[in-house]
Amino acid sequence: MTTHKVGYLIGSLATASINRKLAKALVKLAPAELEMSEISFRDLPLYSYDYDPDYPPVAKAFKAAIAAVDAVLFITPEYNRSIPGALKNAIDWASRPYGTNSFARKPSAVIGTSPGAIGTAIAQQNLRSVLSFCNSPQMNAPEAYIQFTPGLITDDGEVTDASTAEFLRTFMQDYHIFVARVRSVLPKDA
Repeated sequence: MTTHKVGYLIGSLATASINRKLAKALVKLAPAELEMSEISFRDLPLYSYDYDPDYPPVAKAFKAAIAAVDAVLFITPEYNRSIPGALKNAIDWASRPYGTNSFARKPSAVIGTSPGAIGTAIAQQNLRSVLSFCNSPQMNAPEAYIQFTPGLITDDGEVTDASTAEFLRTFMQDYHIFVARVRSVLPKDA
């Protein structure tokens, strides 16, 4: 059994974020072949190319954490019909300076939850555009726009609705298949 290290980024910095609850659920529902770990970006300063010659330690650690995983899973809310600024800032840090893009050739997927009826559909499309520029192969299907209702996911990541739990389990199984496929043709160190 080949294990793939997956780093997940939660787009919201809020401690009580519903996307943090979703992340906990996804970790529980992930196949055993996916070794899941959160990559935090909470402490990154705002990116500027002035830092390119000498990244601060927190940014070096962030880039190293992404380099250490085989794939990335983005779990994001939608803020003003886009991704949160903190998440975009983290992507900028990881993809700079030119020639040191941490996302290049690293398989990724996007998911998110929101109280709104369309979930995080627009934010996800925005993020997919950014990831395309970062040369990150993306799992485009199934798409996962989760409408969060009170009690859908408990604080410890239990999904209370059976059909949602099965959908999320299938999403993670499909993500595993995608990661394995991409890594078989685009090895990490190629």
